[in-house]
Amino acid sequence: MTGWVILVDQPRDLPNAETPHKVITTTDYLARPRLFEAGRPKLVNLARSYAYQSKGYYASLLAEARGHRVVPTVETMLELREQKLYEHALPELEDELNRCARRADVQLDGEFRLLVCFGIARDARFESFGRLLFDWFRCPALEVTVDPGTWLSIDRIRPRNITRLANGEAEFFRESLHNHTRGVWRDPKARTIAKYDLAVLYDPNEKMAPSSPASIKYFARIAEKLSVDVEPITKRQLAELAEFDGLFIRETTSIDNHTYRFARRAWQEGMPVIDDPISMIRCTNKVFLMELLGQNQVPTPPTVIIAEDTDLAKPVDELGLPLVVKIPDGSFSRGVHKVESPAELKRVCDELFEETDLLLAQKFLPTEFDWRVGVLAGEPLFVCQYRMARGHWQIVKHRADGSSREGGFKTFDLGQAPPPLIDVAVRAARPIGDGFYGVDIKQTDSGFVVMEVNDNPNLEHGIEDAVGKDEVWTRVLRWFIDRFEQ
Repeated sequence: MTGWVILVDQPRDLPNAETPHKVITTTDYLARPRLFEAGRPKLVNLARSYAYQSKGYYASLLAEARGHRVVPTVETMLELREQKLYEHALPELEDELNRCARRADVQLDGEFRLLVCFGIARDARFESFGRLLFDWFRCPALEVTVDPGTWLSIDRIRPRNITRLANGEAEFFRESLHNHTRGVWRDPKARTIAKYDLAVLYDPNEKMAPSSPASIKYFARIAEKLSVDVEPITKRQLAELAEFDGLFIRETTSIDNHTYRFARRAWQEGMPVIDDPISMIRCTNKVFLMELLGQNQVPTPPTVIIAEDTDLAKPVDELGLPLVVKIPDGSFSRGVHKVESPAELKRVCDELFEETDLLLAQKFLPTEFDWRVGVLAGEPLFVCQYRMARGHWQIVKHRADGSSREGGFKTFDLGQAPPPLIDVAVRAARPIGDGFYGVDIKQTDSGFVVMEVNDNPNLEHGIEDAVGKDEVWTRVLRWFIDRFEQ
C-alpha cells in the first residue's frame, strides 16, 4: 500500500464511507506493526488527543519508527503544547496575518478564532496565512486565537479535535481533507499505482531553468517505467512536500529564496533530495567554494578575495589585466564582469559592493569553450562542451533588455572525454557531497582548471543527454530509488 490511511480513535470519528482512503483505529495501528509491509503509507493521524503518551502521540511516534509518513509528527505535537515552544514562528505568522487583514480591510472588534484545516483557512480572507501556518505546523486541524488591535497578535495555536467540530466545521474539515489528498488518488483501472512519488520543484516562468518543463515531462515518462510517479510542484506547495518520497529541484537555487527552504524541509523529513541543503550552501557561494577546492588540492584559477577595504592594486598586481570579478552567489554568468583597467575595476567593485561584502577577482583565462562534467554520487554522468556566445567571452551573453544569447554545445561519450578532465571533475565534486553536481572546467596550456561546482546543473533533453540518452535520466532515478529502498 502506498496511498493515504486515516487513523482515528473510534470508527465513528470518520466513517469509511466519507473518504476513499482506508480508515483504521489507532489501537489497530499500534497493535499491528506489520499492517503495511507492502509499502510506505501516508498517514493522517486524527486521534482525539495528541497529548504526551496518548494513543495519538504513540501512533505518530511508531509511524516514524516504521518508516511511515505521518501528519502530524511527534515534533509538531510537542511544539504545539505551549506558546513558548512555538513562539519562534509567531513573528512570521503575525506578519502574514496582518498582511491578510490589511488586504481585506478586516476590522476585529473582539477575540477572533480562525480554523485552518490542512492549510486552508475557513475564513477565505486569510488564505495565505492558512498556507503559511500549515507550512510551520503540519497538523490536520488548527485553531488560531487572535487578539484584536491595531496590530493583530496570536494568543494561541492549538490542534482541534475533529469530534468537536460544529456549525459546519466538520463539513469544511472533510472538504479540506479531500483537497489535501486528491492529488494522489488513482483510478486503479486507469493506471498502475507507482511504487514511489518524486516531487520535482520547478518554476514554469523561469527563462533559464536547469530543466525545462518539456524535459521534466520526458523525465516523468522514463520514471513511470521504473514505478516512480513524477509530479511537478511549485513554490506554493511547500506544505505538501512531506507527502512525497523524494525531491528533485529543477529551478535555480539560492540560499535566500524558497528553494533552500524546500531542500531543508525535505532533509528534515528524511527524504532524498537533489540539491540537498548542505550542497547548496557549499556550492552557491564562490568564496567558500574556492577555499574548499584549494584545501582539497583541486586546481583552480589564481584568485584574490576583495573586501571593501582591499587595496585594488593587489588583484591587478597578482593577476594582471584583464581580470574577472564575480559576486559570490551569481549563476548562469550573472554577476560576472570582465575588467580591462584599474578604473573599470574600481567602478565594478563599487557597484557590486552594494550587494555583497566580498568579491572574487580571478585571472582571465580566455577559451573557446567551457567543459561541463555532470557528476552523480561521485561518478561521471555526462560531459559537454559549452561554446562561448558569439562575440562574447562567456557561454551566456545577457543583454540590457533582459534577453540573452547562448553559444552552442557538443556532448561527449564518457569514454571519449579526456581522462584527466574526468579525474579533476570527480575530485572537485567529492568534498561537496554525494548528490548531483555540474563541474565547470577550463582547458589551459598547463592543464584543466576548475572554475566552479554547481549544485543545480542543467539537465536538458537533447543537450546533456544527447549521447547518454535515457541512461542519463535512468541513473538519476536510480539514485533516488536506491535511497527510497534504504
